[in-house]
Amino acid sequence: MAARLASCGHLVYATMRSLEKKGDLEQEIKKRGTKVEILPLDVTDPSSIRTAVDIIKTKAERIDVLINNAGYGLGGFFEDLTQEEIRGQMETNFFGVQNVTREVLPLMREQRSGTIINISSISGLYALPCLGAYNASKWALEGFSESLYYELKPFGIHVCVIEPGTYKTKIFHENRRRARRFDDPSSAYYSRSKYLSNRVDKNLKKIIKDPEDIALLAERLIRSKNPPFRNIPDAPSKIL
Repeated sequence: MAARLASCGHLVYATMRSLEKKGDLEQEIKKRGTKVEILPLDVTDPSSIRTAVDIIKTKAERIDVLINNAGYGLGGFFEDLTQEEIRGQMETNFFGVQNVTREVLPLMREQRSGTIINISSISGLYALPCLGAYNASKWALEGFSESLYYELKPFGIHVCVIEPGTYKTKIFHENRRRARRFDDPSSAYYSRSKYLSNRVDKNLKKIIKDPEDIALLAERLIRSKNPPFRNIPDAPSKIL
């Protein structure tokens, strides 16, 4: 999304928790022959968010679009998950969105314009076993976003959610996390955890959908004068 929107002429500030991982993004930016400024930002650290937003306000003097995309997937049956693990999932996937949005909103209100795009998931509309913590974080994001949609409408600020199905992104690799007891043979859910994990890996090999589709959708939402609130980009997810 960052690279595509920059190539379309937008001034883009991309943020990530660790700048040591910016190699893939820089490669994508270079491939498209465009420029993106990359800033450090941890969605669970309000001071980190404030610093990044202050830099953008100083340089650009406005923020027209906020895309909340930080998140990870946590697998594990409820009894195998600790409260700490579940809270960690919520801190990034839900409270992280609120933290960044809270910092950006005053500027958008002053402008009386803006678009906020929250990357949710089809998992925010239905649930699966072994993904209760992730489902909860996305269901919470859906409710928050819908309420925010009504709250910000009088200020000329649009709120949208994108609810993708399964795409081959880092959420299934380096951003994929498991409960500490996921691989514990003494767990009552051990065999089912293994079965579901293998099934996910098997299904991933069949996925041919291009994540670029999500970037295209984000671009359309930004350009729209009246963007729809809910956006399910792929046919299989619409069926679900």
